[in-house]
Amino acid sequence: MQLRFGALMLIVAAFAARLAVSGEITQAEFDKLKREVQELKQNNQKPVTSNAAERVTEEKYGPDAAVRTRSGRLTIGGLVQVWYYSIQNDNSSWYNRDGLNRHGGGVTNAAGSNEVADNDSFRIRRAELKFTMDITENVTAHVMIDPAREATSFPNLSQNQTTILPGKGIYGDIPVAFNDGQAQGGNTNNDAVRNGLGSANRLLQDAYITYHGILPHHEVSIGQMKRHLGEEGTRDSSQLDFVERAMITQAADLRDMGTEIHGFWSPKCGTFFGDNSIQYWVGMFDGAGSAFQQLQNRSDDNDNKDVVGSFLLRPIWHHETWGSLEVGASGRYGHGGESGGRVPGTTDGLDRNGHIHGNAYAWGMYKPGTVLKGWWIRGEWGMIRDRFGVGADTTTPTDQVVFTGNVATTAVADFTLQGWNVSTGYKFSDSIWGKDCGSAWWKPFEVVGRYDCMQNLFYHDLTDPSRRLDVFHTTNITAGFNYYIKNNNAKIQFNYNWVFEEHPSTGLRQIRSVRNDNFVLNFQVAW
Repeated sequence: MQLRFGALMLIVAAFAARLAVSGEITQAEFDKLKREVQELKQNNQKPVTSNAAERVTEEKYGPDAAVRTRSGRLTIGGLVQVWYYSIQNDNSSWYNRDGLNRHGGGVTNAAGSNEVADNDSFRIRRAELKFTMDITENVTAHVMIDPAREATSFPNLSQNQTTILPGKGIYGDIPVAFNDGQAQGGNTNNDAVRNGLGSANRLLQDAYITYHGILPHHEVSIGQMKRHLGEEGTRDSSQLDFVERAMITQAADLRDMGTEIHGFWSPKCGTFFGDNSIQYWVGMFDGAGSAFQQLQNRSDDNDNKDVVGSFLLRPIWHHETWGSLEVGASGRYGHGGESGGRVPGTTDGLDRNGHIHGNAYAWGMYKPGTVLKGWWIRGEWGMIRDRFGVGADTTTPTDQVVFTGNVATTAVADFTLQGWNVSTGYKFSDSIWGKDCGSAWWKPFEVVGRYDCMQNLFYHDLTDPSRRLDVFHTTNITAGFNYYIKNNNAKIQFNYNWVFEEHPSTGLRQIRSVRNDNFVLNFQVAW
């Protein structure tokens, strides 16, 4: 084809030249014809091939190359976080065996050495791969997988004595406080998961479809996604100020299956309100499982659905003088539990009475302007109301229980716990000094600190051990820095955590504060 085209152009040129010499056309007409022939030749420089493999090799590759799909536009993103952590060693558990025996506890074994939870280690904390497909201007699909979520052998951090999220503690879906629990369950996959006998697969994180640009100021999503609860829990993991979320917000970093509508507004009020300064989310989700069990990648275990609502307000946003201010609140309400006739003691369902479970969050953030640029402060409060599943109900004095013999809480009551945190930091590159000091070595640094408190230690009640659980708190004080190589796309984070467990010691309630201070070093790349 290329040779035929070239021959044709030569013939046209020769014919035109002959006409020009014979005087039948002017020289200007001849020059114009030559320019047109040259343009045709330039536009046909790329050879035409019929081989598919040859066509692929001719496409552009490398940075900024377009991703081609059969339909729509595909965007690929990801996040890799590699940790190295070190935990202070303690060869005793968090219950005081000698103190129990002095009060007639009768504990004779040496279980609970804490050695299994304080080993230093490398860890792949996150390995997310994200796919976003804009199939039309109004329909977008989101899929995110994280193979690192399959890991179940790592202790929870920054406090290694309990697990807040499923799969993060050393005993999978069963909280560490009940590590000697005798799991009971039925003969179906759902029974096994909801009764604590097994764990749902955690590889698939996000899988949802969003419809946008149809209703003004609204978009609707359906599938498996994060429930919009709180601020830090729903924030992208690549944008965390610390190596790990605060304890109470880790409970909001969970996916569930359902649907959600998101509204966003941009009121015009001088220079204060910014884009999307008023937002709200309303959703309906399965809410399967009992406290601290996994919600995603599993069927619901009753007919009820949870209702989730969240509201965000930014009255000041990116104002040169006043900075940025954000406040918000979230809530979840639902019914859990199911059994034959909803009567405890049956062999069907969750084997417990129905109950109300839910969450509540409230938060605030402020970044000042002018001479205080670079400084920020955040705070968040959260509450969880729920009930443990069957697999976590039978305990022995070899863990944290203060009674001789087994204590079976087959009709365990609901619990309510709370947590709160306040954090602050100073980012030098955003400050007034960062703009005037050129390539100073300290510009990529951000110093951070956080005070974090949560009720997360469970013990059988001294007066009603077969039914009620007492809850005590852990306090973490964190100091560290972030080193930004390329914003959040490439950064190194260091956190040192001072950990203090509440340790009441009276009668058969003998608890000690474990020596478990730790540091975590995070290497992150996001794209």
